[in-house]
Amino acid sequence: MVYIKPLSEFFRLYASGVMPRNELEGRLFQYLLENPGRYNVFESDMDRWGDFLSWLYIRLSRAIDLYKDLGSSFDSYITGIIHTAAREYRSREAEQNLTEYACWQARAEEMKLYESEPVYNEAPKTKPISTDINPRQLLFLLLKSYYFATEEMIDKVARLNNIESSEVRRLIDELRNRRSEKDASIRELRDRLYLQHYRCLAYQKRMNCSQPGTEYHDRMKGMYERARRRYKAMKKRLDGKRRAASNRMIAEVLGIPLGTVDSGLSSIKNRLAAFM
Repeated sequence: MVYIKPLSEFFRLYASGVMPRNELEGRLFQYLLENPGRYNVFESDMDRWGDFLSWLYIRLSRAIDLYKDLGSSFDSYITGIIHTAAREYRSREAEQNLTEYACWQARAEEMKLYESEPVYNEAPKTKPISTDINPRQLLFLLLKSYYFATEEMIDKVARLNNIESSEVRRLIDELRNRRSEKDASIRELRDRLYLQHYRCLAYQKRMNCSQPGTEYHDRMKGMYERARRRYKAMKKRLDGKRRAASNRMIAEVLGIPLGTVDSGLSSIKNRLAAFM
């Protein structure tokens, strides 16, 4: 029985000028797509085989120009390229899966931080300490923590102080403009910290999935430990950056004495400390 080499026949027709280049590439791709069993790369997973061929297409196109008939048929040449590329593709898949796992793991940890605390209906055993705060002190507190102010908070504080919400937003915008450079550096550092967190998880996952004692395991362990040290250093830097507006800055935008702001915020702090 004569073994048929259809890809070699395609290339012969192309080399002799009978078949144009675009038709050769089309027939090559179609044949590979319809005959995954000849290459036994991804078993019967046709979707994965199609994705692999789409990823490989540019390399196959270049392979046509690089092929030289030195004793190996075009069929064998393409088969060798497919098997070599399949190992790289599997490695890329594993890398992508690890990265996605790390990102979802990090996301899950972040979501835990925002879970609601359980509500207990037990009656207080002692009379609660009054934590009433006058509207002006609430305005000071809102401006102090302008970085985290929401539209709902702004509207509520504005109503309590009998002023327009737009005026409170103007005060917040003025504070943001004064602190624009510092806030930009905080945002940049926070984004870098998130990326570093994902990187730590990815290295840790690769390390745990590898065989202890191997060169790859030791390399991933070293990279994880270095990434973890850098993450801690970055987090320490971020924690040390002041996100709140200074009391002096609040006094300046409101046009009132600094002592008034100091006194109001100190009163809030003392009341909350007593309550806690």
